[in-house]
Amino acid sequence: MADDRTGEHEEGALDAFGAHTDAALTIVTTADGVERSGCLVGFHSQCSIGPDRYALWLSKANRTYRVAMFAEHLAVHLLGTGDHELARLFGGTSGDEVDKFARCAWTTGPGGVPLLDDLPNRLVGRRVSLLDEQDCDHVCIVLVPDVVETTSPFEPLRLSMVDDLDPGHDASDRPVPSTLDA
Repeated sequence: MADDRTGEHEEGALDAFGAHTDAALTIVTTADGVERSGCLVGFHSQCSIGPDRYALWLSKANRTYRVAMFAEHLAVHLLGTGDHELARLFGGTSGDEVDKFARCAWTTGPGGVPLLDDLPNRLVGRRVSLLDEQDCDHVCIVLVPDVVETTSPFEPLRLSMVDDLDPGHDASDRPVPSTLDA
């Protein structure tokens, strides 16, 4: 039973609950005018019907988080079951060590955001809100969709389909807040 004051619950209970949702995976890309970055994301959802809004949660351990803090636009690319290698590139390598964009085809989109050519089902949005709880390992970014493209039906690549993937960073790798100011 959860303690309403602290949010405490049995260890692993939320992971077990989330496993039943089997989230569709996306690759989020962004650019801040100097750097471009992208990572695999499983936490994302439409969060408003009127006005249209889309939310995504970025790990504070990822380079994409650090670039997104200074970016105006982000792109959310939907992955299909045939996109396992792109999932591996953007989820299993760190932008701190690898130029992921040198290893895939992309073009420049609104606000300089990189658009992955092999993932035409995507949303490009302008960042309008950010929720950053100090103790959390992810930050929530809310987007106003500028461009929404869906080209054809496909079967989404889901979290359960990439259990062979090792993340480029552990959640515990997140930077200390003061290091972001430097």
